[in-house]
Amino acid sequence: MSTVVRFSPDLGRWLTHNLDAGQAPHALVATMRGKGMAERTAQAIVAAYLDARQRGRAMPADSIELPDEAPSTPVARLAPGTRILACDREIVVHSRGEDPVFAALGNVVDAEECKTLIEMARPRLKPSTLVDPVSGHDVVSDKRASWGMFFCLGENDLVTRLDRRLSMLMNLPLENGEGLQVLYYPTGAGSEPHYDYLAPTNAANRESIARSGQRVSTLVTYLNDVPDGGQTVFPRLGLAVSPIRGNACYFEYCDDNGRVDTRSLHASAPVTRGEKWVMTKWMRERRFVAASMTASIWQEA
Repeated sequence: MSTVVRFSPDLGRWLTHNLDAGQAPHALVATMRGKGMAERTAQAIVAAYLDARQRGRAMPADSIELPDEAPSTPVARLAPGTRILACDREIVVHSRGEDPVFAALGNVVDAEECKTLIEMARPRLKPSTLVDPVSGHDVVSDKRASWGMFFCLGENDLVTRLDRRLSMLMNLPLENGEGLQVLYYPTGAGSEPHYDYLAPTNAANRESIARSGQRVSTLVTYLNDVPDGGQTVFPRLGLAVSPIRGNACYFEYCDDNGRVDTRSLHASAPVTRGEKWVMTKWMRERRFVAASMTASIWQEA
C-alpha cells in the first residue's frame, strides 16, 4: 500500500536548481522540514529526485508515491542479561534501553588490547571520509577532522579474537560483520550528527544493501580515556556516552521490517583535552560482501 504525496511544481524546480548547484540532500531535507514538512515526506521527495537524476529519468512533476509506514518493532539483537559471556570475555551491561535498543557496556576490551590496536592502527591512519549522498563516493570532508583505518576480517590473531567476541556480543554471525574500524580524534576534532545506516539515495549504497543487506547495529568501543570532551552524543535521545577505556556503547537502528530508526542520529563531541581512539564494529542483515570482493570474484571468473 502507498499514499500519493502531492507538492507544488515550485518545490520541484527549487530542488532541481539546488541539486544542480551541488547542495547536499540532507541540507535540502532540513530546509523542507523547517517549512513544516514531515521528515519522512521530505526525505522521500529528495530521494525521488536523486534517483531520477542518477537514472537519467524525468523528475517527478508534482507528486510521489510514499509507501505506507509499517509499525516499527525493535528487534533487540543484543544478547540478554546484565552480564554477557562473549566468547572469551564477560561483558558488563551498565544500562540498556528497549525502544530504541541501546546499551552502555563495560569490560569489552582490556588495556593491553587497546594499546596493541592503537599501535597497529597508527601507521595506517588516513583522513576520515564521508559518503557523498549524491555520488555515493567517499570524500574527505572538513565536517569530520578524524583519522581512520580498517582491519580486514581475521587479519591477525588479535583482530580474529575481537571479531569473534563482538559477533557473540552483538548476537549476529561473524560473517555479517564489517571489518573493524579504528578512528583517531586529535584535540579539537569531532564529527557532525550522522546515521550509520545506508540511505538508498545513491547507486553505491543501493548496491551495498543489495549485496549485504542494511546495517542493523553499531558498537563503538573506546580505546583510551579522554580527559575532556569526545562524548558519543545522541541528540534525539538526550544521551551522551563518556569515552572511558574498555567501555562501549551499542545501538540498533533497523527493525524486523527493514525500516531504519532516525533516532539513532549521533555525533562525536569535539575532544577538548587529550585525544580519542575508538574501535567501531558494524553488523549487516546478511553476510557482508564488500564492493572490492565482488570485483575480485568477477576478475577470477
